[in-house]
Amino acid sequence: MDGDRVEIDGGIMEGGGQILRVSTALSCLLGLPIRVRQIRAGRSQPGLRPQHLSGLEVVRDLCDGKLNGGEIGSTEITFTPGKIKGGTHVADTKTAGSVCLLMQVAMPCVLFAASPSELHLKGGTNAEMAPQIDYTVMVFKPIVEKFNFTFNCDIKKRGYYPQGGGEVVVRMSPVKELSPINLTERGTVTKIYGRAFVAGALPIKLAKDMSSAAVRCIRKEIRDLYINIQPVREPDDQAVGTGSGIIIVAETSTGCLLAGSSLGKRGKNSDKVGIEAAEMLLKNLKHGGTVDDSLQDQLIIFMALAKGVSRVKSGPITLHTQTAIHFAEQLTKAKFTVTKSEDEDPSNDTYIIECQGVGMINPNL
Repeated sequence: MDGDRVEIDGGIMEGGGQILRVSTALSCLLGLPIRVRQIRAGRSQPGLRPQHLSGLEVVRDLCDGKLNGGEIGSTEITFTPGKIKGGTHVADTKTAGSVCLLMQVAMPCVLFAASPSELHLKGGTNAEMAPQIDYTVMVFKPIVEKFNFTFNCDIKKRGYYPQGGGEVVVRMSPVKELSPINLTERGTVTKIYGRAFVAGALPIKLAKDMSSAAVRCIRKEIRDLYINIQPVREPDDQAVGTGSGIIIVAETSTGCLLAGSSLGKRGKNSDKVGIEAAEMLLKNLKHGGTVDDSLQDQLIIFMALAKGVSRVKSGPITLHTQTAIHFAEQLTKAKFTVTKSEDEDPSNDTYIIECQGVGMINPNL
């Protein structure tokens, strides 16, 4: 069997958990056994962390696969997939590891399952170094559903660093195949909205401060739009621990959604949190692309699986995106090209990511 295993170098390019997520999901979908070596080799704590292990375990459970090397700190795993089935599955990082990253690895798999799935994902809902759950619901969901599937994401409890304790339930039905997407027209920004939140021991005043600071920062660049960033205090029965943060979304006339977000932490001034998110949003608006830096790499696996040619106009290509493309091409027969966009506006630094998808067909439907 080992002769047929695809060898994956987990230490190249972005060199982190993303290589594991893309490779494992595609292994599961294509029925390809893989060996991943050098997992997170360059990180301060190399090898599998709890959230990576939870992600591997949920994919293993989804397809009755076999996982070897699945322990914390392991720098090499082998994974042999079985048949993807639907049903209810639980993934629990038991830490503040991101539920959104668990969703990233599991979602492509359950799209090609035999029956509907319900994923109970537990961990951090608003974690550093990962999309916040609010981003997943407000930006990722409406855009990724353009591939012609829908899912429901129910935030049962929010959980923050360091203890996690959040829970999100994702429900989705399988599809026969994915349609390609064409996101090449930015249009003009028509509205800006968001939410600044506090939970646990923090007063609502901090949320209001984050919101006001963000609005002031955006106003310097964008004067004539109404900006609605709601300050909210998460209900105590729906949040574990203490946390704060903000997400701001810009919607355009063509239905594009771009965002900026930031998390509060001890000793960090709430104005600074708001300004960070606003500056991230403005930076994402400046390049002229139709997707922001966080969404760019999350679309790659779906583009690879879709039937036909997908085209996305983005800002500068992130290392995460380059990494996702590299492994999507290595494991599928999808072909990606990235070209500098011939933009009317020479100040725009935009690129067209084009993919001839493999047209994966769900054998169960």
